[in-house]
Amino acid sequence: MNRYPVWKYTILVIVLLVGILFTLPNFFGEAPAVQVSAAKTAVKVDEATRGRVEETLKAAGLPADGVTLDGNSVRARFATPDDQLRARDAIQRALVPDANDPSYIVALNLISRSPAWLTAIGAVPMYLGLDLRGGVHFMLQVDMAAALDKKAESFAGDLRSLLRDKNIRHGGIARDGQTITVAVRDDATATAVRNVFADSLPDLAVTASGEGADQRLVARIKPEAVRKVQDQALKQNITTLHNRINELGVAEPVIQQQGLDRIVVQLPGVQDTAKAKDILGRTATLEVRMVDEGGEARAAERNAGAVPFGSEKYLERSGAPLVVKKQVVLTGENLTDAQPGFDSQTQEPTVNLTLDAKGARIFRDVTRENIGKRMAIILFEKGKGEVVTAPVIRSEISGGRVQISGRMTSVEANDTALLLRAGSLAAPMEIIEERTIGPSLGADNISRGFHSVAWGLAAIAVCMCVYYAFFGVISSIALLVNVALLVALLSMLQATLTLPGIAAMALALGVAIDSNVLINERIREELRNGASPQAAIHAGYERAWATILDSNVTTLIAGLALLAFGSGPVRGFAVVHCIGILTSMFSAVFFSRGLVNLWYGRRKKLKSVSIGTVWKPET
Repeated sequence: MNRYPVWKYTILVIVLLVGILFTLPNFFGEAPAVQVSAAKTAVKVDEATRGRVEETLKAAGLPADGVTLDGNSVRARFATPDDQLRARDAIQRALVPDANDPSYIVALNLISRSPAWLTAIGAVPMYLGLDLRGGVHFMLQVDMAAALDKKAESFAGDLRSLLRDKNIRHGGIARDGQTITVAVRDDATATAVRNVFADSLPDLAVTASGEGADQRLVARIKPEAVRKVQDQALKQNITTLHNRINELGVAEPVIQQQGLDRIVVQLPGVQDTAKAKDILGRTATLEVRMVDEGGEARAAERNAGAVPFGSEKYLERSGAPLVVKKQVVLTGENLTDAQPGFDSQTQEPTVNLTLDAKGARIFRDVTRENIGKRMAIILFEKGKGEVVTAPVIRSEISGGRVQISGRMTSVEANDTALLLRAGSLAAPMEIIEERTIGPSLGADNISRGFHSVAWGLAAIAVCMCVYYAFFGVISSIALLVNVALLVALLSMLQATLTLPGIAAMALALGVAIDSNVLINERIREELRNGASPQAAIHAGYERAWATILDSNVTTLIAGLALLAFGSGPVRGFAVVHCIGILTSMFSAVFFSRGLVNLWYGRRKKLKSVSIGTVWKPET
């Protein structure tokens, strides 16, 4: 009746071992570290970089607990903050000789002290939020007026191209802020220009002023189009910030919109505010130019002559110089996507570009007129340009889809596509609020949160043991297992734990013990009604299950509502709350019954059970 088969006990043991293993990394704490990442998107951080960091630390006499290559950054772990600061200075001097043109970012960070064998099996600690780990908090104000001016300038350029293609003569196009003015000489021209606005630029509202030869058509961006531009500017800035912050290796950064024109950025574990501000304020632009094919340009590349007038010299990714013309053919604004791929005929790695309508039209004309010549794609960061690639134009390219190929590996094709996608900010931003939370304050919050959960758990265990005797002990063990499984799941999911999350963890203890109370009281009720101990245990678990399921499902619905509609701290609370409900149902029902079956299940002549005082009605 009260026996589990071997396979059920096997599952319980496996779940318990996995829970313990994935909970352990959270008890080792964090160590001060120095992180090296690329300051330019064209710079690679690889094993060679890790070797340079190790040699630098060895030469400086700074022992590191470990130097590892994690993704796109090298991290060196130290025992004390003093060693961390000295190592940061030594690595900065070795890898960044020119502070005005840095190739690497050397920043302070915190990483886990977990043993290598735990990390090898994928057991890593859960992420800690800003209030527990310390870090930096920024509030950014997006300049929406600049975004609208930029969009109006784009509209003005499109209008010039459209009128030229349709051979419509006009008296000039001028832009003043977000207003575009077209001078027309007669009514027929005004009608033709209006038709162009209606057909190709529906986001502009047009009004007329003046008469005869002094007629003016004034176009302004429609209110609904203004809102669309603002939303797109915010989304593009948030995406760009995500790409930049990834270079810092921040675990679970918070980047979210607040209001109509503000973005909140929280970087847990980053203590170097200057480096974080440098990353957030970076600008990157993309330009397509023609390579100067003249003899003077070739001589300038060999340093045998001056750069011809109207051209400039830049370095390719390999370090070789290349002279390109100053005239810009296309900018990154015309690029909508860049993905790595393979040529269908030669199977060589390629980069596939997608251009907008304006870019496709310009690219078609340029490639038709320059077949056999080279075209350079240049990435500008902090005012310095670098040639990403310079392919040869084989034929006219139309349709807005461009394929770049030639002596590239798959890795280089993927890196090039990433560079081309990493555009600039859609609108300038200004930091209007800045706050740094030190690691000592975060450690104090962790200590307080841990003690609150521990003391709450101890108080519940004492009450259960006093009131329900041996069954109270089993309930307490199940409660400990519940906490272990909750922490393990949060670590496996790499969820971010914040102070509200710790509050949800304490609440999960109360929810979990409710199930055990229902089971124990149901067993007592069966004993009062005259059932045998074995029958009472069986009936207690079976009949309490429906009530436990109903109560937990309704609580879970409320938690899912918080998860779906909440944000920030509310969402963090909801995540821990929902996972806690699931682990409490498993530990309170299945795990505790496994312990009871193991202790009482094989006793055929069981006379009584230790479940506290059972008050029987008088007969």
